[in-house]
Amino acid sequence: MKIYYNIEDYKVENTFLTIGSFDGLHLGHQQLIQRLIHKAKLENAQSTVLTFWPHPRMVLSAKQEDLKLLNTISERIELFGKTGIDNLIVFPFTKEFSMFSASDFIEQILVKQLKIKGLIIGYDHQFGHNRLGEVNCIAKASERHKFYLEQIEAFSEKNINISSTKIRNALIDGDIELAKQFLNYNYTVSGKVIHGNKIGRNLGFPTANIAVNEHYKLIPGKGVYAVEIHLTHAIHYGMMNIGTRPTLNSNSQSLSIEVNIFDFSEIIYEQEVKIVLLKKIRNEQKFDGLDALKQQLAIDKLNAIRIINC
Repeated sequence: MKIYYNIEDYKVENTFLTIGSFDGLHLGHQQLIQRLIHKAKLENAQSTVLTFWPHPRMVLSAKQEDLKLLNTISERIELFGKTGIDNLIVFPFTKEFSMFSASDFIEQILVKQLKIKGLIIGYDHQFGHNRLGEVNCIAKASERHKFYLEQIEAFSEKNINISSTKIRNALIDGDIELAKQFLNYNYTVSGKVIHGNKIGRNLGFPTANIAVNEHYKLIPGKGVYAVEIHLTHAIHYGMMNIGTRPTLNSNSQSLSIEVNIFDFSEIIYEQEVKIVLLKKIRNEQKFDGLDALKQQLAIDKLNAIRIINC
């Protein structure tokens, strides 16, 4: 997969394209992209995805702090690399670009710049200023500019139309298995290991405190999870707590992410780690004291091991 950050560098003559933010790159997105790849091969063309970054809401929304995305841009690029597409264009979304009408976007970007031969879009696709570029507008443009247009139907799982919003809600509810079912891969959270207060170590459950780099990355709901931990040169297993640690900080509203890595004693401060969520074990709760917390952590570890060994 070739990646283009400047659209002017794109010189492919025979392109079949799809467009979108593709947050999560879930099963519905994957179906769309596989149709794109299939159609491009039939037409001896190259399959290309144009995705926007920053996310349009990062640029246009007054409440950017409320925006929570399933993927960072680096995660999204990695996921695209696994689909089999030929090219990825990471298109810079700006306020100026947001003022483009749908017809201007089609004519100036898709036709003149990218010279597309075909466009594959999702069932609810809209673009352009005020999202006025709906399928009838695109269909008229395809006739005028002589490019192939195909709109695929919504992808459903057990009669539920899959969407990024449904996946976000599942993760907030701690339903990791449903999120995985819709994503077709395990949800991950990445960050740097930072210093904590060392209380876990004193309880016999030392934890790596994780600082997530991207403020917009969605963190699943509070609770304890069985997880897979990817370090620089190895994969380990453990359990992760997401929450405010009410037993230790009864008035704290600060969210922390702490990972207890099983059978592990290395010092890994400042290292980047990727946490793969496997399943939620329980909700976060407040205990009567450290002894009760320690007893529960032992139970959590047994439950985590059962999940990991399944």
